[in-house]
Amino acid sequence: MAKYERRAEVIDSLTPEQYRVTQQNGTERPGTGEYLENKEPGIYVDVVSGEPLFASGDKYESGCGWPSFVKPIEPAHVTELRDASLGMIRTEVRSAHGDSHLGHVFPDGPPDRGGLRYCINSASLRFVHRDDMEAEGYGEYLDQVEERA
Repeated sequence: MAKYERRAEVIDSLTPEQYRVTQQNGTERPGTGEYLENKEPGIYVDVVSGEPLFASGDKYESGCGWPSFVKPIEPAHVTELRDASLGMIRTEVRSAHGDSHLGHVFPDGPPDRGGLRYCINSASLRFVHRDDMEAEGYGEYLDQVEERA
């Protein structure tokens, strides 16, 4: 079992945008995230801790301007917290081990896939392509990543 943790040297190496999003609860401008249009097979991991968060097969086009997923790949790696900032009640999504701000979850996802929309900032993620998952220690999740032609 891999050990995922928050490490100061990783936080110090984040880009200014990654730091603002993950450590200061920031949000990318809609439509600007690196992974918004990514359709490659693989998984998305926390940029700070490396813990697996979402699978490409659970990603869908929601039209909201951020990568959207119907569920986490490993529910124990995601924490959900009440967020009353911006004058509204939302549910913030954070990585469990890295304590990175990821985005928010909303109840307006595809009904046939559970009804949730995990609206996630690309700056909080690192994509691991299916071809690299075994070498990077994520082989146990290969069965959750679809083959794409």
